[in-house]
Amino acid sequence: MSDSDSPGGLRIVFAGTPDFAAHHLRTLLAGPHQLVGVYTQPDRPAGRGKKLQASPVKALALEHHLPVFQPETLKSEPAQAELAALNADIMVVVAYGLLLPKAVLDTPRLGCINVHASLLPRWRGAAPIQRAIEAGDAESGVTIMQMDVGLDTGDMLVKAHCPIGPDDTAGALHDRLAELGGPALMTALEQLAQGCAQPEAQDDAQSTYAPKITKAEAALDWARPATELARQVRAFNPFPICHTRRAESTDSFRVWEARALAHDGPEAPGTVLSVGEAGIGVACGEGQLQLTRLQLPGKKALPVAELLRGRADLFTPGEVLARPEPGV
Repeated sequence: MSDSDSPGGLRIVFAGTPDFAAHHLRTLLAGPHQLVGVYTQPDRPAGRGKKLQASPVKALALEHHLPVFQPETLKSEPAQAELAALNADIMVVVAYGLLLPKAVLDTPRLGCINVHASLLPRWRGAAPIQRAIEAGDAESGVTIMQMDVGLDTGDMLVKAHCPIGPDDTAGALHDRLAELGGPALMTALEQLAQGCAQPEAQDDAQSTYAPKITKAEAALDWARPATELARQVRAFNPFPICHTRRAESTDSFRVWEARALAHDGPEAPGTVLSVGEAGIGVACGEGQLQLTRLQLPGKKALPVAELLRGRADLFTPGEVLARPEPGV
């Protein structure tokens, strides 16, 4: 719960949308500061019925009777006046999804801070968790950053480090970073409230960009090394999930889990090398990728051993899986 009478407590406006943001809002609710308003994306159609669905942040805010604001943009004067009327000391932004113009950044007394799921300046942008796994990084983390008009370019206030394990999916790393982010955020707020924060400028020369993940990227290209494809499978789990298809079929199946194995045979990339309870081995540009958990069209995801018990003839050694179309 928030407590407006706590000594040193800040008046906070929170802005965020997905589960990662809701976790940090929950941390603030348990702390000494006063939440005076919550900004989140407008309700979006979701599910088979395409009914409007509130974001996880909105659901949590309403549960705690906090004022919720859902502007389509913060560039308009009425939206900026509405924010200014909240008289916040600081705005905490976590995966909000809207750009904050300079007028908004300058509105709270202490400006706006952001919780970013990477060790800045590495992986600025929309998909830092997935890109870190995809690139084979050994470490990730959370950076609390003072926001400026650039894309994740502001001065760093607090960092928390987290190793990336060899089997980590984006979902698993997401959850660990969410746990790290809350305490780091509270540390930054305490430093700002006491006037003892020590902002550190980012080294732009060390920056990398983490573009948003697209479904088209999730098609497995068997000409790539198996080690890269195994990282891609982990990075794109739980979204958008890697996929492939038989060369003669238009129906894709999804690859939820896979591992890279050695192989130096002459088979063309995409050739099914082996089919068994341990998995389905597929030749790659280097090595082989053993598919261990698959989802057939219209079915649920299953371990390959279980899948083959009902469909022993599902895959045949020697058949070839398709590669993505050029340009995809």
